[in-house]
Amino acid sequence: MLPIKTILVATDFSPMSEHALRFGGALARDYGARLVAVHVVQPPVAVYAETAVFVEEPDFSSARETLHALQVPGVDVEYRLMEGEPAATIVQVASELHCDLIVMGTHGRAGVVRVLMGSVAEDVLRKAPCPVLTVKATVPLPIPLEETVAEPAHA
Repeated sequence: MLPIKTILVATDFSPMSEHALRFGGALARDYGARLVAVHVVQPPVAVYAETAVFVEEPDFSSARETLHALQVPGVDVEYRLMEGEPAATIVQVASELHCDLIVMGTHGRAGVVRVLMGSVAEDVLRKAPCPVLTVKATVPLPIPLEETVAEPAHA
C-alpha cells in the first residue's frame, strides 16, 4: 500500500469538485491522512486604456465562506484560499505541503470549448509533484419544465 499522509483536494465549488471532495475525504478517512481543500481565485485582469483604470481589491469573503462550508464527515479539513493561476497555484501548494496525492474533479470538456478554456486538471496532471486522481462525476441534467407538467389525458 502506498503511504498517503497528505491529500490536497482542489475545488472550484462545482458539482464535480464536490464529488472529488467526497472521494478525497473517503481516502483521507481510510488512510488517516491530512485533508487540505484548496480554492484558487484568479486575480482581476488589468485593462489598459488611454486613461488610468483602477482595479479594485477583490473581495474574497464569499469564496472564503463557501470554502469553509465544505465539510467531510469524520475528517478534519484544512482550508486554503489562494490567489493566482489555478493550475500553477495548485501545483505550488501541493509541493509546499509535500502532498502525496491531489484529487480534483474534471468537467470533461472537449473540442473547441477545451481549447478556448484550457484544462486545469490536465495542466495539474502534467506538472504535479505527486500522483493526481481526477474524478469525473456524472451530474444529472435538470428535467425541462415542459416534461414536468403532466399533459391532460384525452378521453
